[in-house]
Amino acid sequence: MREIIFDTETTGLDNRMDRIIEIGGIELFNHFPTGNTLHIYINPGAQKVHPDALAVHGITDEFLKDKKAFAEVAEEILAFFGDAKWIAHNATFDMGFINAEFARIGLPPILPERVVDTLSMARRKHPMGPNSLDALCRRYGVDNSHRAKHGALLDSELLAEVYIEMIGGRQAALGLGLSGQSGQAARGEMAMEDDGVIAAVLERPRPLAPRLSQAEAQAHEALVAKLGEKGIWSKFGSAASN
Repeated sequence: MREIIFDTETTGLDNRMDRIIEIGGIELFNHFPTGNTLHIYINPGAQKVHPDALAVHGITDEFLKDKKAFAEVAEEILAFFGDAKWIAHNATFDMGFINAEFARIGLPPILPERVVDTLSMARRKHPMGPNSLDALCRRYGVDNSHRAKHGALLDSELLAEVYIEMIGGRQAALGLGLSGQSGQAARGEMAMEDDGVIAAVLERPRPLAPRLSQAEAQAHEALVAKLGEKGIWSKFGSAASN
């Protein structure tokens, strides 16, 4: 299953007149990053970057002057997403801009059933909040210390880590990470949990040391001996060897 974690930066908040100026995306396959990414800056034409938006992402009109218009990169965006799910934090905002841009050049909208909103997911999972991307990074131990300003690709990378954590994906990562190892430490089996996440069932490289003292083990064996051959404990061997 392909999924694309994505984010956009825009000239402002109103998709009726404001435009997308940056889009970044991270490809996941079966909830694992593949290494394939999308990152495009876009010329918004006559629409200028609002000062409030500039304070958030730092992308200037001057920087965007030589970038391609959305119409010139739309097919590249659609080819990257393909038939994947579109996953964003506060997806209503991003998809509003995406579909507004598609409408301007005569392309059909992305239907709601193809969209996953991680903000809605987070609100269901953590109803007391807060559920901003920064707050979720703190909650799940995702390092966002290098995030001085918003950026579409960086935010997509952070969201991909958060999303994987929210669906329990770290367990799956553990399982798949073992598949390429060898030796005693990597021995084990793969198990499918109820939620479809693959996890590792490991064997210990060496047995745990017994927690019974030698005196306790001998006392137990003496008791078992008194029970005779029909005593159930005799079927489990010596306590000192367990």
